[in-house]
Amino acid sequence: MSTGFYWHERCFWHDQGAIGVFSAPGEFLQPQAASESPESKRRLKNILEVSGLIDELQVVKPSAASLEDLLRFHTPRYLDKLQAGDKARGGNGGDCAPYMPGSWAAATQSAGLAIAAVEAVALGELSNAYALCRPPGHHAEADQGRGFCLLGNIPVAVMRARALGQVNRVAILDWDVHHGNGQQAAFYGDPEVFTVSIHQAANYPLETGGFDEQGEGDGVGANLNLPLPPGCGLGAYAYAMEKLVLPALESFNPELIVVACGFDACAKDPLGKMLLNSQAFANMTAQLTALAERFSEGKLVFIHEGGYSEGYAPLCGHAVIQTLAGSAIAVPDPQNDEIAAWGYQALQPHQQTLIDSWCQQWEQTNR
Repeated sequence: MSTGFYWHERCFWHDQGAIGVFSAPGEFLQPQAASESPESKRRLKNILEVSGLIDELQVVKPSAASLEDLLRFHTPRYLDKLQAGDKARGGNGGDCAPYMPGSWAAATQSAGLAIAAVEAVALGELSNAYALCRPPGHHAEADQGRGFCLLGNIPVAVMRARALGQVNRVAILDWDVHHGNGQQAAFYGDPEVFTVSIHQAANYPLETGGFDEQGEGDGVGANLNLPLPPGCGLGAYAYAMEKLVLPALESFNPELIVVACGFDACAKDPLGKMLLNSQAFANMTAQLTALAERFSEGKLVFIHEGGYSEGYAPLCGHAVIQTLAGSAIAVPDPQNDEIAAWGYQALQPHQQTLIDSWCQQWEQTNR
C-alpha cells in the first residue's frame, strides 16, 4: 500500500491560446501566455523528481477517459461541441474556457487521471493518491466549460466509481480559492455525495458559492459553502476547518474523501486574494488524512485544480504530497515563515463572527 501519483505529459500540452487572464483577445490586450499555463503543474512534477519524493510514490500514467465515462456527467451536445472545436481552430467551452486544437486529448487524459486515481483508492489498491490533472475541472458543468475547465474531472470520476459499485458515500472538499460550482451542480440533489467548498467570496463564479446554497430535494444538507472574505489567512482557514469543515465531514461519515486541490489560495497567487503558505496546505492535508483514517479506511484522493503562481504552487504541492505519503523528504520553502509573519494572518474578529454564524446556522438546519 502506498501513495499513487498520476500524471501524463499529454496534460501539459493543453493550450488556451494567448489570452492572458481574459476570456478572449481584444484590441488593447497585448497577447500573452494564458494564466492557466502548464508551468506550475510541470514544475510540481519536476520538484518531486529533484527532491526524490517521486521515488517513494507509485507513479501511474493511465488511459484517457472514454466517452461512456464522460457521458455520465456531460451532455452529448457539449462533448460534440468540444470535439468539433478541437478539429477546427479551437473554441471556447463556454465561460472563460478557451482551447486550441489538441485540448480534447489533454482534457480526456486529465479526466482519465482522476478516474484511475479514484478507482485505485476506492478498491483499496492504494492508500491514497494525487492526480496532477490539467486542464482543471471543478468549474465545468454538464453542458458547458467554465473558468479554464473543460471536463468535470471529479464528477466524472466519482459518478463512474459509484456506477460501478466501487463506492457509495463520497465527500468532496474543494479548497481552491474559487467556488467549486461544478461539483455542487453535479451532486446538488444527491444525499450520498457531500460537497464542501471553502473559497474566496464572490471571486469566480460570481453567481454561485453562497452559504445558503445547501442542496435541493433529497440532497438538502449535502452541500456546504464557506465563502470567506478576501484577505483570509492562516487563522481564518484553520478556524473554519476546525469549527465547521471537519465536523461536517465527520457527520457525513464518507467511504471516500476527494479533495479538489487548488493552490490559488496561496499568498503568491495572481488570481486570488488569500494569504496561505505551503505549511497551511500541509496542515489541512494532515487533518484530512487523520479524518480519512477514522472514517473511510484512509481512502483519500487529491485532484489538482487551480494555482497560478509558477514559483510558489509547486512548493505547496510538494508539501501536500509529502504529507499525504508520510514521507521525510521535505523541500524548504524560503517564504513560508515570512508569509506566516505578515499582518492579518491571525484570525480577525470579523472572520470569526462570520464563521461562528455559519456554524450556528448549519447546526440548526442540519441537526
